[in-house]
Amino acid sequence: MANIHTPIPKLKLNDGTSIPMLAYGTGTAWYKAGDESKLDQNCIDAAKIAIKLDYTHLDGAEVYKTETELGTAIKEGGVPREKLYIVTKVLPNIADIPAALETSLKKLGVDHVDLYLIHAPFFSDKKEDHQAKWAQMEDLRARGLTKSIGVSNYLPEHLDWILETAKVIPAINQIEFHPYLQHPDMIKYHKEKGIATSAYGSLAAVTKGAGGPADEILKSLAHKYAVSPGEICLRWCVDQDIVAITTSGKEQRLSDYLRAMTFKLTPREVANINEAGAKKHLRGFWTHKYPETDHR
Repeated sequence: MANIHTPIPKLKLNDGTSIPMLAYGTGTAWYKAGDESKLDQNCIDAAKIAIKLDYTHLDGAEVYKTETELGTAIKEGGVPREKLYIVTKVLPNIADIPAALETSLKKLGVDHVDLYLIHAPFFSDKKEDHQAKWAQMEDLRARGLTKSIGVSNYLPEHLDWILETAKVIPAINQIEFHPYLQHPDMIKYHKEKGIATSAYGSLAAVTKGAGGPADEILKSLAHKYAVSPGEICLRWCVDQDIVAITTSGKEQRLSDYLRAMTFKLTPREVANINEAGAKKHLRGFWTHKYPETDHR
């Protein structure tokens, strides 16, 4: 697979730009808990492998502390900037979003990103604060420092606050999404408002949720399409017009994930995964913000 070109489909966003539907992420396993200045060569090498395999959508965030690693990989990866789709997010430095983006751009070694996200809504429970921050995001887009703007981990109530005063509708909301956390009401809301969805934690049903009610259908479909259950999960996202974000440090695994772009699930197969997944609830991230019973 490593030498086979597998085109990654693109999803058109509400601002007219297009986003590749499979992304390589530099969070999760690469998240740096310690000193950000100590470069993680393994992260750099893994991101370079992803770029070599034609993962052009590269997802980062200031809170991951790996923007410098991603920037190094971009510089050494040999792919022209215009062919890459670079994403980063603001959270620790949300008090000054313009300064935060300038810092991120320096670490990434680029003069703009393709998508800039507010990483989470938990910095304030006042709608006026969210509206003010969104106005700053709109200004950054107007200045050409980012082509698109969006959010991550927002609930419909937070999006409602933004939409009250927004001049630019968020292009996307990046959320944890997998068979055991399907957010049906939120996905419906996104579609009604013209907001795209991107999924992190998309492999949770076969990693953290292994042994659950979706195992049988995922294994059956993996056998049918000659792929892994994880690749079925990625395709399940794409076939619902949801961008899938994944990561790995292993070239073979990253190469294998591209197989998810070579077939399509039938609507019935998507529904079967949905029905099996709905029998279990699993949230892997932001568990300190959501109680176990909160399925939003």
